[in-house]
Amino acid sequence: MISKNQIKQVTALHQKKYRDEEQLFIAEGVKTVEEILNQKPDIIAHLYASDAFIAKTNDRIQNTSVEYTIVTEAELKRISMQVNPNQALAVCHYFDTASTSSVLPDKNYLYLDNIRDPGNMGTIIRLADWFGFNTVFCSPESVDFYNNKVIQASMGAFLRTQVVYEPLAQTISKHKFKTVYGAVLNGTSIYKATLGPGLIVIGNEANGISNENLKLITTPVSIPAHGQNGTESLNAAIATGILCGEFFRQTQA
Repeated sequence: MISKNQIKQVTALHQKKYRDEEQLFIAEGVKTVEEILNQKPDIIAHLYASDAFIAKTNDRIQNTSVEYTIVTEAELKRISMQVNPNQALAVCHYFDTASTSSVLPDKNYLYLDNIRDPGNMGTIIRLADWFGFNTVFCSPESVDFYNNKVIQASMGAFLRTQVVYEPLAQTISKHKFKTVYGAVLNGTSIYKATLGPGLIVIGNEANGISNENLKLITTPVSIPAHGQNGTESLNAAIATGILCGEFFRQTQA
């Protein structure tokens, strides 16, 4: 049975202010929590789950000494951020981001410039994981990585993809990126360009890449449209998927 104090502590984490203060975030759902138990059980501060989920994962829980509280469906709803919570909610420690993984000269990396929609952010992290981009850089204005909707949309990819927040100029300087691609409407078609390793900048959903960061782009690229069909732009996550696919085809596949 969950206590009133536990309810208060968990629901406070719905807000970024308290997540940052406590260095804790929420991950929900059977698939997501099972992935955490399989890959990084040490980040779990406390697990709240149904009887059925605890019984199903008991061996893994016992092997990792994860602390847990069995909750009813009604209790889970009280602490969940989901409309229809699914059996398990894990309160997890923030990841250690003291040092960025080495940036390799023969790999591609993403930089998200003021991506605001958590669904887009989570999907882009999932795409990065799929195409082997192990680090995603973000502008400080981009949506919080630990936002529950980001975690849910990433479908477990948040466990395998490092996310670093810093200004674009700092990312370029620190990691000595020579080629900085920018996804813009008037760039060279990605299907005609010869693409190589570098940093790929994805702009804000409504406004694209900021004027400040446009000045840092060395190689503007675009996704060609079928014709003048009335559609002005692509969703940021969809555009990222197309870009990542072509970069992967030319540089890694």
